[in-house]
Amino acid sequence: MSQSGKNGLTYSDAGVDIDAGNLMVEKIKPHVRSTRRPGADGEIGGFGGLFDLKAAGFSDPVLVAANDGVGTKLKIAIDAGKHVTVGIDLVAMCVNDLVVQGAEPLFFLDYFATGKLDPDQGAAIVAGIAAGCREAGCALIGGETAEMPGMYSGGDYDLAGFAVGAAERGQLLPAGNIAEGDVILGLSSSGVHSNGYSLVRKIVSLSGLAWDAPAPFGDGTVADLLMTPTRIYVKPLLKAIRETGAIKALAHITGGGFPENIPRVLPKPLAAEIDLDAIKPPAVFSWLAKTGGVAANEMLRTFNCGVGMIAVVSAGEAEKVAAVLAREGETVFTLGRMVSRSEDAPGTIYKGNLAI
Repeated sequence: MSQSGKNGLTYSDAGVDIDAGNLMVEKIKPHVRSTRRPGADGEIGGFGGLFDLKAAGFSDPVLVAANDGVGTKLKIAIDAGKHVTVGIDLVAMCVNDLVVQGAEPLFFLDYFATGKLDPDQGAAIVAGIAAGCREAGCALIGGETAEMPGMYSGGDYDLAGFAVGAAERGQLLPAGNIAEGDVILGLSSSGVHSNGYSLVRKIVSLSGLAWDAPAPFGDGTVADLLMTPTRIYVKPLLKAIRETGAIKALAHITGGGFPENIPRVLPKPLAAEIDLDAIKPPAVFSWLAKTGGVAANEMLRTFNCGVGMIAVVSAGEAEKVAAVLAREGETVFTLGRMVSRSEDAPGTIYKGNLAI
């Protein structure tokens, strides 16, 4: 081999296409622009994203940060070739964690890693991220696309999201006045959201159903229904927080379900008594439980089972808070109440039966 042959390698020969990356950036710029809000109106392409807190209207803010991913729900997106809605999931999993602390999401950044960059696929994913940002009222101010041949095989990719929000000092949740007898309101989920998908995929595999098969748990294909994006609760909850001043605590029901997430926002002397009879689980949860032989307690610690968010309010304010949330498009119901507990008792206790 000649000397020139030895020294003639390019980055493209190693599997990284700089031109494809540049093309993707051009494709996503309109989506990024669509997320502009007070405090953020710059173009992507710099070394860092900028945000002006004063322009966003805060006087003495405390910043709140959260990050998350989409998990193995991405494998369904990859196998079924459906990439738009996972960006909404990515945003939802981060911004829902911000609003439970009373924070308004301000800006979002994403990390997209793949073995072989497809600019159209990447643009579809970012279009979903932008849609989620618009729904949450936050600006997409930057991100990273990493093409890593040898790290990811085939068409595999991964997503991570990073969100920052703010609340005025002294207005963060949970409040310090949660008391025995307070009411727990449940907000309905849109489906499985983004947790438990390793078990979901195992159950689908056991069922023998293909991703494009008609779903036995609703109208559409198995992939379509399982890809239903995570509900973003930000704007209705911020409306209820600001209009009523009555929300004492919020909990996002994600991985770990009820027993892991609800106690995170409660003082140690109190437990959440959940009335399982009040929940109307979407049909997908009954199908998962029956097809996989999954026990009710396992369902409750793995999936949201139809409840994507809970709010704790005093009994006298429950009706007012529920009315605001319903007006903003949420399906709200009384899920339980706060009760006293001994030091070694669980933070979530159940009565009734889950209708699966």
